[in-house]
Amino acid sequence: MSLHKNINANKENLQTLSAVYKLEMPQSVFETLSSFIFKETGIKMPPVKKVMLQSRLQKRLRELGMSSYEQYCEYVLSKEGEALELVHMMDVVTTNKTDFFREPAHFEFMKEVVLPEFVKSQRGNTPLKIWSAGCSSGEEAYTLAMVISEFAASHNKPDFSILGTDLSTRILQKALDAVYSEERVANISMELKRKYFLRSRDRIKPTVRVIPELRKKTTWERLNFMDDYYDIKETFDVVFCRNVLIYFDRPTQQAVINKLCRNLKLGGYFFLGHSESVTGMDVPLVQLKPTVFMKV
Repeated sequence: MSLHKNINANKENLQTLSAVYKLEMPQSVFETLSSFIFKETGIKMPPVKKVMLQSRLQKRLRELGMSSYEQYCEYVLSKEGEALELVHMMDVVTTNKTDFFREPAHFEFMKEVVLPEFVKSQRGNTPLKIWSAGCSSGEEAYTLAMVISEFAASHNKPDFSILGTDLSTRILQKALDAVYSEERVANISMELKRKYFLRSRDRIKPTVRVIPELRKKTTWERLNFMDDYYDIKETFDVVFCRNVLIYFDRPTQQAVINKLCRNLKLGGYFFLGHSESVTGMDVPLVQLKPTVFMKV
């Protein structure tokens, strides 16, 4: 009897999965969810992203055993859903594209200007504090850790710490684990790879892991840029917030930059992505180079 029940249950599960794959998200549901996502995260969801949202939420419907997007929408907007599902939904809708040494001019500026200035200003005996805001899976933070470590090896300072924050708990776990495919580190010199990464023994799916000495220099926290107040106690010498603001409208961009600057020291450096700008914004920053600013 139990065998028949299991067979029937499996058939029902397969039918449910098949139905979910064939579902199309109603326009009214998309509009409700896109408004909710914008309110909670500041991320814009124009009509062209309907198919993307639909496909990304399919997995959540399957995991929750739901048979319609209407059912999911009703759940995520409920008190229970907001408490239990919101984090999962944000993990699904956020885009996390990053690379080691992405936009290399910024890291050259760190080596040539920021780090020598920090040491010269008599602050070399205090740790350099950096905030990677919108850190994704950690490549930016670990690139910074390598750059500073290389500089410190030649100058015997500075010590440093890096805070990485992101909206997605799933992606923060990847940053904490610090495990990457060999393809992800292909653009890093062999010298740096030998110094700062440990290779796995798996020859079928080879991976590398950032060495413990660098991992100890990093901490990771979940943060939503749309929060009125960022519960970050530290102040930083440098803030990297690159290729994150492009998902927000201009008023939200200005508000986020101002909130980030509350935790940036006077005279501290602020880095934006190559396609981002503060032109016309009321923010406490002066431009030093394209996408490189100082707090005044």
